[in-house]
Amino acid sequence: MENSEKDKDIKITPQNADEINLQHLVLKSFKKFFIELFDIHSDSDSEATIEAVKKDIPFKGHTVWILIFSIFVASIGLNVSSSAVVIGAMLISPLMGPIVGVGLAVATNDLITLRRSLLNVIVMVILSVLTAFLYFKISPLTEETPELLARTYPTILDVLIAIFGGLGLIVAKTKSGTIASVIFGVAIATALMPPLCTVGYGLAVGNASYAGGALYLFSINAVFIALSTFIVCKILRFPLVRYADSKLLRRTSQIASLIAIAVMVPSVWLFIKLLDQQVFENKSKEFVTHQIKYDGAEVVKFTQDFELNKIDVYLIGRHVPKEKIKEWGTSLSKVEKLEETTLRIHQRDDQSGEMAEKLSSVVKAGILEDLYVKNDKLLNDKDERIRFLENEIALLKIRAVPFEQISEELKINYENVEIFSYSNKITTNFQKIDTLPVINIRWKKDVSSKEKNENLKKIESWVKFRLHLDTLQVLEY
Repeated sequence: MENSEKDKDIKITPQNADEINLQHLVLKSFKKFFIELFDIHSDSDSEATIEAVKKDIPFKGHTVWILIFSIFVASIGLNVSSSAVVIGAMLISPLMGPIVGVGLAVATNDLITLRRSLLNVIVMVILSVLTAFLYFKISPLTEETPELLARTYPTILDVLIAIFGGLGLIVAKTKSGTIASVIFGVAIATALMPPLCTVGYGLAVGNASYAGGALYLFSINAVFIALSTFIVCKILRFPLVRYADSKLLRRTSQIASLIAIAVMVPSVWLFIKLLDQQVFENKSKEFVTHQIKYDGAEVVKFTQDFELNKIDVYLIGRHVPKEKIKEWGTSLSKVEKLEETTLRIHQRDDQSGEMAEKLSSVVKAGILEDLYVKNDKLLNDKDERIRFLENEIALLKIRAVPFEQISEELKINYENVEIFSYSNKITTNFQKIDTLPVINIRWKKDVSSKEKNENLKKIESWVKFRLHLDTLQVLEY
């Protein structure tokens, strides 16, 4: 038996031949299993996918109203910082159609679909921003919320959401059969809808940096979603659009290739830059948390600047000597990705002028913030305690009333009373809460009005004396 070059060192004997064959079969089975597990070619339907994508491109009629309503819902969610409401808006969002159409058109050299997709992307953006602008313009709530601030600048996580959301979307669309469109909306609306709403917010409150940052975030996400679509369509070898004119075909292919390159190169560069920034911020935070330590001194705040490659740390308490600061700088230069980073330590006792004022303002801001948060919590706790004690006092007053004994005495002295009741009414003038004792009297039918009035005054005086009350309300029914 001849051995291959790969197996020349393996000696095959009758004793180990069956074992080698078994290993070969096992490896072959595993290979086949994993190929079938991750294969998306066999169950893809390119014609149906292209038709479905083209169907979702136009914005008109029902789609426009769905977009407007979903933008309103998302804007409300961002306005009140409710993630649940924003997610609800994502479920009905139709934002993905034109963007996926751009990626498909570039991948298949379809200039007509590309023009339609780009036009509808522009319509979608203008309509979404205008709707959000109108909402935030008329909304009485203009405060910056965490949900809004999170969409004013791009991060590596936003890019990853766009990439994997776009990949999940187009892979799901290429599968034969029908998959609920809600899945597609959830896959990418996270990356598209909130930034557009934030653009509207920035324009409504006159903050150009918020509007610009959010639009930048939307643009990044849209590019990566289109890029994901382009890559999957190329992997699945979607058929190219054929033109009768060979020159037109070549020109279309060239234009599509240029667009693909123009999208991919900046996208890759941006991804690397955002990744580097995220790594810088994470490593900076980790360094300050674990390395900047000195007995008697405390970090009140630190800032990091990726563009200027520096870390500023503000300390209060005991003075940190220059030798220790130099040691921290040496340690920082040994941290990967932070080798060229400048560490600046700001202390109150060795700073003057502008730096001293800056440090003082940082410390004051931190202290005021802590005091505000703590005092607000203490006040809320005390208010809750006061309300609880007032309710308990009201209950004790009710329990302390010898109602049965009083009602028996009343029956003996005023036989014309048919029904007698006693209660404590809790009232408030919105400044304090008070409890007002109330008695209700029902007379028998044949009692005159004169007798009622005379006896009511006597009953009121008697009950006040009997229960040691300063105030009492008497009602007749």
